[in-house]
Amino acid sequence: MAKTIVVKQIGSPIRRPDVQRRTLIGLGLNKMHRTRELEDTPAVRGMVAKIRHLVQIVEERG
Repeated sequence: MAKTIVVKQIGSPIRRPDVQRRTLIGLGLNKMHRTRELEDTPAVRGMVAKIRHLVQIVEERG
């Protein structure tokens, strides 16, 4: 079974740079308090690290 992480959006992309908004959309998040279960890869971790002020890792599975 592949490792996954559950990511929750806790910040609004309003008045943020466009690259941060696109990173949120790339993770499948676009509205406040939504959660997504994503594969735990270096690419996903890098995206989360770039917008760590907008998202929170709720859980790590696997």
